Amino acid sequence: MTVATRTRDERISEDLQRRLDELHEQLLRAQKMSSVGALAASITHEFNNILTTVINYAKMGLRHKDQATRDKCFDKILAAGQRASKITTGMLSYARNQSDRREPVSLVLLVRDVLVLVEKDLQVHRVQLETRFDGEPYAEVNASQIQQVLLNLIVNARQAMPGGGRLLISVGSNSTANTAEIAVRDSGSGIPADKLPKIFEPFFSTKQADRQGQGGTGLGLSVCREIIEAHKGRIRVESAPGRGTTFTLKLPEVPPPGAVL
Repeated sequence: MTVATRTRDERISEDLQRRLDELHEQLLRAQKMSSVGALAASITHEFNNILTTVINYAKMGLRHKDQATRDKCFDKILAAGQRASKITTGMLSYARNQSDRREPVSLVLLVRDVLVLVEKDLQVHRVQLETRFDGEPYAEVNASQIQQVLLNLIVNARQAMPGGGRLLISVGSNSTANTAEIAVRDSGSGIPADKLPKIFEPFFSTKQADRQGQGGTGLGLSVCREIIEAHKGRIRVESAPGRGTTFTLKLPEVPPPGAVL
């Protein structure tokens, strides 16, 4: 092989790798926005409720001249506005953060931020949410990427309970393994034993797309595993038909910022 041929082949290989990297990033973004799409109807409904609250209390404040009633109206309007701000801040943070920066993050706070986005969707689908926080473990993560994993797992759990059910999200530490852990447990249909080893394979899915066209692509769990392993962590699953499913994220635990070692 001549030097010119080798140089040309190396250039083609580099171009191909660059294109593959671009396609990979597009895939990650597409899966990320797919999870948001699954929540779009519920979030729209929530904003309609917030606007109704603001409008009704604004009208009441205009009708009544006494200070006590007006103060009550202002309090209700302020609370509704803060609720809307919290949702939009969470959505914008989730959708815009494309960097790979990692920093120590409280997993409890991270979970709470995700729940702001999903709690209305869970209510609409008659899913009873329970949280269990054992301490406040920290992990060095890209918060947006871990939120992407959690959002995907929660949407999957909701879709596994089409008639409603229970969803438990717990956060804690495993001092023996020195890991910070998040578990997402549903009371849904479960996964058959013969399919369980395949669920993290790209394009493998145990479900069809829902009424909004969300889910069923087989990319979500594959992306979840890739993100967690890139954080030097592990994702584990336990499931049985009719007994629900539990996904556990295990990440290396780190001290809180400013902690004295």
